[in-house]
Amino acid sequence: MDREALYREILEETRELARRAAHPHRGTLHVSPETKSLLEGAPAARQKAQAATSAPESPAASDEREAALAELANRVAACRQCGLCESRRQTVFADGSPTARLVFVGEAPGSEEDRQGVPFVGRAGQLLTDIIVKGMGIRREEVYICNVIKCRPPDNRNPSPEEVVACEPYLIEQLTLVQPEAICALGAYAARSLLKTEASVGSLRGKWHDYQGIPLRVTYHPSYLLRNPADKRKTWEDIQAVMQRLGMPIPA
Repeated sequence: MDREALYREILEETRELARRAAHPHRGTLHVSPETKSLLEGAPAARQKAQAATSAPESPAASDEREAALAELANRVAACRQCGLCESRRQTVFADGSPTARLVFVGEAPGSEEDRQGVPFVGRAGQLLTDIIVKGMGIRREEVYICNVIKCRPPDNRNPSPEEVVACEPYLIEQLTLVQPEAICALGAYAARSLLKTEASVGSLRGKWHDYQGIPLRVTYHPSYLLRNPADKRKTWEDIQAVMQRLGMPIPA
């Protein structure tokens, strides 16, 4: 568990203990001078910890991370853990910066992705690029994009549970290496795989979730938005929430 997640957990436990110990009518709580001093110093300590964790990564550490991801991509390319290896042209590992603050996780490659070996390059990929470039005001190269499944299912069918399980260790290792500050899960398969839930996208979006201490936001998959353009407004709301979480300015 990272320091930020540990801090949140301790804070929630402290709030619950304080609520139980408070005066039943006035809601007040008497503490010792030592405890008062400790509590007053907590915000400053937290700011100091946050500053330490947000320090720029050294070039050597960045190179090491990129090398580890390249080694993982080679292992994915040689993977034969499920039947998708028989029909794929090539594996589709990732696109973008290995030091990105934000990771987009989708479902699986389509035919164009299978041909080019890059995630989100078809029609849905163009819409995701528009969201990043025109909506967020940054370059696509500044984020990291990957899928739950690294091989295209035949005829673009939904991945089977067995295929998701076979590919999941690669996704977990990817996210561990990239260490993003936030994750945006695109669609039901990404959300269910990361959050271990069967809930719908509609019920999961609009709120923050936690993945291994990383804030996670769920929104609609771009391919769904191509079929249901009215929900683009909801996706933009989700993207704005991600930008606010990362302290990014929202373009006019």
